[in-house]
Amino acid sequence: MILNKLNRRAVLGLSAVALAAGMMSATPTFAQDVTIPIIVKDTTSFYWQIVLAGARAAGKDLGVNVPELGAQAETDINGQISILENAVAGKPAAVVISPTEKSALGAPITEAAKSVPIIGIDSAADSTAFTSFLTTDNVQGGRIAADGLAAAIKAATGKEEGEVALITSVPNAGSLEERKKGFTEQLAAKYPGLKLVADKYADGQAATGLNITTDLLTANPNLVGIFASNLIMAQGAGQALAENGAAAKVALIGFDSDDKLVGFLKDGTIDALVVQDPYRMGYDGIKTALAASKGEKVEAFVDTGANLITTANMNEERSQALLNPKVN
Repeated sequence: MILNKLNRRAVLGLSAVALAAGMMSATPTFAQDVTIPIIVKDTTSFYWQIVLAGARAAGKDLGVNVPELGAQAETDINGQISILENAVAGKPAAVVISPTEKSALGAPITEAAKSVPIIGIDSAADSTAFTSFLTTDNVQGGRIAADGLAAAIKAATGKEEGEVALITSVPNAGSLEERKKGFTEQLAAKYPGLKLVADKYADGQAATGLNITTDLLTANPNLVGIFASNLIMAQGAGQALAENGAAAKVALIGFDSDDKLVGFLKDGTIDALVVQDPYRMGYDGIKTALAASKGEKVEAFVDTGANLITTANMNEERSQALLNPKVN
């Protein structure tokens, strides 16, 4: 009888251990079953690497498999459409995507949303099928850029007057068009003395931004300011001002940041950067997608914020967190 009790206790003890082991292994096993791909515009760009770093961290924290997908250039619209279609065919729990082009990605996103929840980040598309959309208020970002440019011009000349230019990386990208809208509307509403004399589109290449800026300096000798509305164009424009010795005469506002742009900010080639929070977009994009895949209620729109960083405030704690995000 005593032996039977001992055996029973041993069996119960082993069962408890087995149950505990099963519970401990249940979470990672479940995690491997939950896949949420993130599709960015360009996997080679530092900005999108920050987004991917945020998504990667969310996957680790939440126990979710997060394939990091994207084309090699923001101009590869068909490439992104194919990536989206292939990702959906894999039957993920949800998909996070930043559309490369507003109109072209509208129908593919609407179709994809028939199968899985689609979470948009950064840039819009002509679709009402997003479960949630996380982005900078890019119209407000354009307004912030206009305010920053006016302040830089006034600091240099004593007045908010003169000829200014706008350089946009590629046509018909939702976020870039919104920045353009905010910038031009703010100039018209608040700074009538600033005249927009050039509104240029490029092809997504920094070298083209450099060439456009060089041409602007030649064609517009009275130019006092430029807004380059994304990281790549700001790189090219900054390089052009540096090579032509024009930084003291022409104020430059960029959008986003990397080591090169921070260097330009430090040496005065760039007067200010409008900086988003791409890490948060990636992290919260995956977090929102997981919640949506479980049928939980999520916000339809989340503003992830924009900040004007100048030489004067670049060493503040918040500025440093945005300028030096963790990408590993």
